[in-house]
Amino acid sequence: MTRAFVFPGQGAQATGMGRELAEAYPAARAVFEEVDAALGEKLSALVWEGDQAELTLTRNAQPALMATSIAAMRALEAEGVAVGSAAFVAGHSLGEYSALCAAGALGLGDAARLLRLRGQAMQEAVPVGEGAMAALLGLDLAAAEAVAAEAAAEFAAAGGVCEAANDNDPAQVVVSGSRAAVERAVEIAKAKGAKRALLLPVSAPFHCALMRPAAERMAEALAGVAIGVPGVPLVANVKAAAVRDPEEIRRLLVEQVTGRVRWRESVLWMAGQGVSEAVEVGAGKALSGMIRRIAREIEVKTVGTPDEVRALAGEA
Repeated sequence: MTRAFVFPGQGAQATGMGRELAEAYPAARAVFEEVDAALGEKLSALVWEGDQAELTLTRNAQPALMATSIAAMRALEAEGVAVGSAAFVAGHSLGEYSALCAAGALGLGDAARLLRLRGQAMQEAVPVGEGAMAALLGLDLAAAEAVAAEAAAEFAAAGGVCEAANDNDPAQVVVSGSRAAVERAVEIAKAKGAKRALLLPVSAPFHCALMRPAAERMAEALAGVAIGVPGVPLVANVKAAAVRDPEEIRRLLVEQVTGRVRWRESVLWMAGQGVSEAVEVGAGKALSGMIRRIAREIEVKTVGTPDEVRALAGEA
């Protein structure tokens, strides 16, 4: 059995996530306490008993999801399941920071501060209402790219942008860009036979060229943060292959802000390396569903509650 630990991205957040872990494992509680200290506020209170709409704000969701993932990882470690039991770590978008923290390449406080800045920078890169993202279901990457290109071309004179931003699985691609162009992409996708095409409830158009101002801010921030060699290789979003060199990781984290999340390719790459088990660490089960649709030969497990922690530890 060859394992990979995978870490979820934005959209998995839910009020109350990680609370049972913190109550059951002192090491998990310590994660939330350290994140609170790093940010200078009680993010844990928002996560456990706050307003879902406030938690969903990008500046809050990103560090909160990372904290929940690392709390679950620390709980696993308390039960004797080390990150080194995996051949690879990978994360979806912000989950890449969780993966790097879990693998020892990035400090927890640094990860929290970087994700707070990343969330703010992404939000501020495009005025509210001017950008959008849409999920195209039932179209593969090539078809989604064609849809995005056609929509972008119609709005090119006005500087319109529409790009394939997340290649999630064989039948789910997310496009991102200028609102008018993305709305047009939804219409085109339906005409081209998409099973569904719908705008997503997000506050900014992530992973497209419109995020360049955010990428510039992240480049500056990352330049001042220590990044070490991860104890387990990271399968990077924009490369869909493993990396360990700290300077390459730093560069790829900047590219990731405007670049495509190549999740489908990343999972296929891991399968090609012999990965037979993927453990989704943290909130939700979104990645598990994607992995099942990409590579059925990979057994998928989730670890977000004390019971799930103990179940995985019991198999070790």
